[in-house]
Amino acid sequence: MAAPPTPKTSAAASPGSGCGGVRLLRSSAHSRLPFASAARPGGRPATALRARALPAPPELVEQSVNTIRFLAVDAVEKAQSGHPGLPMGCAPLGHILFDEFLRFNPKNPAWFDRDRFVLSAGHGCMLQYALLHLAGYDGVTIDDLKAFRQWRSRTPGHPENFETPGVEVTTGPLGQGFANAVGLALAEKHLAARFNKTDLKIVDHYTYVILGDGCQMEGVSNEAASLAGHWGLGKLIAFYDDNHISIDGNTDIAFTEDVLARYEALGWHTIWVKNGNMGYDDIRAAIKEAKGVKDKPTLIKVTTTIGFGSPNKANTYSVHGSALGSKEVEETRSNLQWLHEPFHVPDEVKRHWSHHTDEGASLEAEWNAKFAEYEKKYHQEAAELKSIMSGELPSGWDNALPTYTPENSPDATRNLSQQCLNSLAKVIPGFLGGSADLATSNMTLLKMFGDFQRDTPEERNIRFGVREHGMGAICNGIAVHSPGLIPYCSTFFVFTDYMRAAIRLSGLSESGVVFVMTHDSIGLGEDGPTHQPVEQLFSFRAMPNILMLRPADGNETSGAYKIAVLDRKRPSIIALSRQKLPQLKGTSVDAVSKGGYIISDNSSGYKPDLLLIGTGSELEIAEKAADELRKQGRTVRVVSLVCWELFEEQTEKYKESVLPSDVTSRISIEAGVTFGWEKYIGQKGKAIGIDCFGVSAPAGKIYKELGLTVENVIAAAKAL
Repeated sequence: MAAPPTPKTSAAASPGSGCGGVRLLRSSAHSRLPFASAARPGGRPATALRARALPAPPELVEQSVNTIRFLAVDAVEKAQSGHPGLPMGCAPLGHILFDEFLRFNPKNPAWFDRDRFVLSAGHGCMLQYALLHLAGYDGVTIDDLKAFRQWRSRTPGHPENFETPGVEVTTGPLGQGFANAVGLALAEKHLAARFNKTDLKIVDHYTYVILGDGCQMEGVSNEAASLAGHWGLGKLIAFYDDNHISIDGNTDIAFTEDVLARYEALGWHTIWVKNGNMGYDDIRAAIKEAKGVKDKPTLIKVTTTIGFGSPNKANTYSVHGSALGSKEVEETRSNLQWLHEPFHVPDEVKRHWSHHTDEGASLEAEWNAKFAEYEKKYHQEAAELKSIMSGELPSGWDNALPTYTPENSPDATRNLSQQCLNSLAKVIPGFLGGSADLATSNMTLLKMFGDFQRDTPEERNIRFGVREHGMGAICNGIAVHSPGLIPYCSTFFVFTDYMRAAIRLSGLSESGVVFVMTHDSIGLGEDGPTHQPVEQLFSFRAMPNILMLRPADGNETSGAYKIAVLDRKRPSIIALSRQKLPQLKGTSVDAVSKGGYIISDNSSGYKPDLLLIGTGSELEIAEKAADELRKQGRTVRVVSLVCWELFEEQTEKYKESVLPSDVTSRISIEAGVTFGWEKYIGQKGKAIGIDCFGVSAPAGKIYKELGLTVENVIAAAKAL
């Protein structure tokens, strides 16, 4: 197949042109700190904003665009792995956006008021890596591009925010990055509403995201787009790479809807750039128009040719996810008149892109000067914003968490959780969140705040509606926006199945989201097995970089929140009961940090003959069984194993002190699958749990029929 012909040029369409209410633009040829001292590289002062460089002349733009294309082609070819098609098609968009619109400082990728860029179509990551390299990011050198997809390189096969400076979020599973971008834009709107003043606009940046056909097909993107439109996120600009190709071929085999009409219905402003291959002025005009729309997000559909320039593979699925092959690479070089060796960046392209170093330093210097003035005028607000920007928690914040004694009334841990949430929101400026249409059941409302809405973005209760997947992914975006933003989100524990992909990416991305999951077991009762989680506890224990906490009472609930707030590089899932539980003697807020600890032991010299291990609502059963066994002359230790991950991080000496290896008579009790408990009870132990689905009945009846009772624990102890 021949490369698409260079289109004839025409003037950009007037603002009123289009069809069906859609704006239509036709072709025209033509290490990381949120704030730092106002100094340019080499110590030169930068006290005034340097004007943005003028757009490159058309010939240089074309040369830059082809540089981006061939950096991608060469990296994929060298790795013999990757996705060259998207970078080849989106190179014009990438150049215009990064070189002419995006505000950033390549020498300080974490500058707070930078624009955020997300590549939701993460398979096309060589587009982003090439742009970061040209823009002057120290972490993406030409050698890094040559190491694309190699062991421990800074250019992995999909963007990873913990590996590559300049990458905001980890993307790859399609649609997730788009939802992350909604979270980033939400964070900007919220902080701007809270901290901007009429004389000093201190939070003022855009979020840009590129998504593809696959992202549009994934349901999470529609959930997030619906919320973005509802919230009126006017500083969110999304580019839809409309290239009509997915892995199986042309998208018309499965995807024929009118995407722009759908987004208009969701409350978005829409624009169509018909020629994304050569319509540079149209791309510029579309971005300018989008930035002029303040009350709603904008989707810019940019129709491109995947693999643009490849004579035989452009506009085919074969260029989507495979190297071109040496012969096709040479033919593509000839077709685009790129007669350079692999990984070549022409000197004139380097010179042009080098302006971003000084320009970025000047942008940040101007912002730093503005923030210094802000601190003088608005001291309290500045202190709160600095806490959010830096992640430094207020002194004594954890003293706000409630503590309990056995004399306190029994209560559901979901209710005790609400006390924690409201206590933390009073002392932590960046604490915010919400529920998937279950706030009054999850008990997640912050009583001193209103709802984050289009016209009240300064409030901290986020109403996600019945959109669990979108909720989780949006919270991931909020969490990575600023170190001191601590988002929480909530639903019934069983419905984590709807948002598992977002939770997994939270762990991978080191996004410290707090997942507040109520109705954590068969204890929810009559709603039955569709709502009763059984396998979920162990499934999250198997997921890397996740803390799965299941507190038994008020002290452990407070301890779980303390851990969740402190650990900003690891998300926490807190599983909470619907039914009331007693405040147990021996539980501790601080001991939760150990993951497992002794709550009672009647043995002499701490040498029991039986260990009972429980979590959550079953810890009460273990303690009651221990009391009965002690009356019969047994020496019994009861252990709360509230978080396996934290327990495994303790020293061998500590773990041995809690679970002595010479005590082989062990019983675990937990209202979930028994799989995994053999690690702690050994071959001679007994795991009491649920290795089947639940049933609809009152909770007490279910517990009795499925054997999660004091009597069953005692019988098991006698049988050991």
